[in-house]
Amino acid sequence: MLTRLAIRNIVLIEALDLEFPGGLAVLTGETGAGKSILLDALGLVLGNRAESGLLRAGEERANVTATFEFAALPAAVREVLDQADVAIEPGEPLILRRTLRGDGASKAFVNDQPVGAALLRELAPALVELHGQHDDRGLVNPSGHRALLDRFAGSDVEGVAAAWREWRAARARLGEARAAIAQAKADQDLLVAHLAELTVLEPLEGEEEALAGARADMQKGEKLAGDLEELRALWDGSDSPLATLRSGARRLDRIAGEHPLLAEALAALDRAVIEAGEAEDKLAAAAEALMHEPVELDRIETRLFELRALARKHRCEVDELPAKMSELRTALDAIEAGDAEIGELEQAERAAHQVYRARAEALHANRVTAALRLDEAVAAELTPLKLDTARFRTAIAELPEDRCGPAGMDSAEFLIATNPGADFAPLNKIASGGELSRFILALKVALAEQGGAATVIFDEIDRGVGGAVASAIGERLARLAEGGQLLAVTHSPQVAARGRTHYVIAKSSEGIVTRTSVHLLDEAGRQEEIARMLSGAEITSEARAQADRLLEGV
Repeated sequence: MLTRLAIRNIVLIEALDLEFPGGLAVLTGETGAGKSILLDALGLVLGNRAESGLLRAGEERANVTATFEFAALPAAVREVLDQADVAIEPGEPLILRRTLRGDGASKAFVNDQPVGAALLRELAPALVELHGQHDDRGLVNPSGHRALLDRFAGSDVEGVAAAWREWRAARARLGEARAAIAQAKADQDLLVAHLAELTVLEPLEGEEEALAGARADMQKGEKLAGDLEELRALWDGSDSPLATLRSGARRLDRIAGEHPLLAEALAALDRAVIEAGEAEDKLAAAAEALMHEPVELDRIETRLFELRALARKHRCEVDELPAKMSELRTALDAIEAGDAEIGELEQAERAAHQVYRARAEALHANRVTAALRLDEAVAAELTPLKLDTARFRTAIAELPEDRCGPAGMDSAEFLIATNPGADFAPLNKIASGGELSRFILALKVALAEQGGAATVIFDEIDRGVGGAVASAIGERLARLAEGGQLLAVTHSPQVAARGRTHYVIAKSSEGIVTRTSVHLLDEAGRQEEIARMLSGAEITSEARAQADRLLEGV
């Protein structure tokens, strides 16, 4: 709830610090004293448009700070803060601050963290609910009527929303599958042609590297053919160097036993023969490996060209062609199995829609029943509020299929008829200012246990009424404030007497300087203020006695 409000340099307010307890707090004062300035200041810190006209004359800067304290931060507030990445420690108060300059520029803060004014506007509905004679939000706005009715009814809206999301997801899956199958069928001839090309070629993973290596070797053999032939001639024939070495080794072998040096010479010559033989074998093997076969080279080059051409065609690497073949086969298989898959998805979509429809119809029935109860509850409040000829109705209308959503298949709107025989119409279309405020009060009383903003403000809800009606208004405001916080700007002594706390708003002038101030009244001050409200400018003893009776009566 709102615990503190600090205002600096707003219109006629120079400096003001207010503390608000729970329960019903009333604010009174003479007409023109500046009660609306308080609401304007609060509206500024709740994100209303910043206008330079709010700045006190002669000042360069104004600011308003509102402090809210909760046993536990409301979920709606926490959600907004989390989305904005604004951190608040558990148990820490929520402090909103807005500054204003003379050029109309403003800055906003939440617990000293700079934010946009839009964030304050998002927080406002969960923090303060303002009802006045010209209010076009809150209970007057039809966009919130269905949610209010659901809270009153205890409806399982989340269950309907979950079923709606599942139905939408099933419908999306069906749509995606249909689109994929349609596209696949449109491309089927092309898929078959591509697969046929790949099947004829039957590419293998790693084949490109092997073919490229073999081609490179053949090309090297073609280049080295002359040199290899000359080298081979050195080893061929009876007069080749190797044959000469072998012949010499045989001769030396016959005489090697005659001297140790001859034996050593033979060993060295044998090693030379062996090494030369190994060289001959390696040259022969190299010649065979590098053998140039024009037909085989042509086959390898043709194969490489075909593989690489197909890879370019499919925009992949050659080694990825086997996977591309598998992908094409899978796509063609999916076309053949597509009808069966579509059938299963259609069945799942129908089942999800039936679940949603059943839950939405149960929600509709619950709303219709709750609407009758709400109508009766509001009707019971109208006569004491001098609206005995008026009628209230909660209109439930089924929406067409294309407008159904997570909140079900209904729209809901609060309607009134202010005169016998008159047609029902929206609240703000036919009710006068005073009637509208009292209708709102009747609704708030009927919906009292269904939650809402932490702080509720009624601005001059009692305008134009008095006596028993004002007493009825005061009694209902006090009842609404039990266990919460309600602020009432009032001109009625019957309403003022119901307040747990009482503030008086006054305007004073010193020369050309005019100031608005707000004071918390003690018991004696309350009696005097209520007596003033009863008698006017001159407070009589009879007025004081009547004030005492009003205070004692509550």
